[in-house]
Amino acid sequence: NLPDRWAYVLPTEAQWEYACRAGTTTAYSWGDSITTSDANYNSNIGQTSSVGQYSANPWGFFDMHGNVWEWAADWQDTYPSGSVIDPLGSSNGSLRVHRGGSWLYAAAYLRSAFRGGNDPDFRDSGIGFRVALKQVD
Repeated sequence: NLPDRWAYVLPTEAQWEYACRAGTTTAYSWGDSITTSDANYNSNIGQTSSVGQYSANPWGFFDMHGNVWEWAADWQDTYPSGSVIDPLGSSNGSLRVHRGGSWLYAAAYLRSAFRGGNDPDFRDSGIGFRVALKQVD
């Protein structure tokens, strides 16, 4: 049951990274190194795992690194130059951004800052989504 004037949306790329980092500045929300005890990646399990099999990040979000890539609302484009706060991504393009890496990929693809992209019609066992709430008028 959604409250009045709220909707489920895909997070923007900036919102996704903000939630993933959870106030940290390291490669991963837990630090700069990774093991198979931290996330589902590099085919160590051979498939997606149920959410919550690994520790949550400092803000309580599970599986921001690994398990499945997560679609973002933005189209893939170059980042703006200079420092920006909560930037909006490109409103058009051919590839939709996905973040977080998946169970199929090596550790470097799971870094908080790594950006991937695919055609929005792409379907695979290593890609999914996380919803956010947005207030609408």
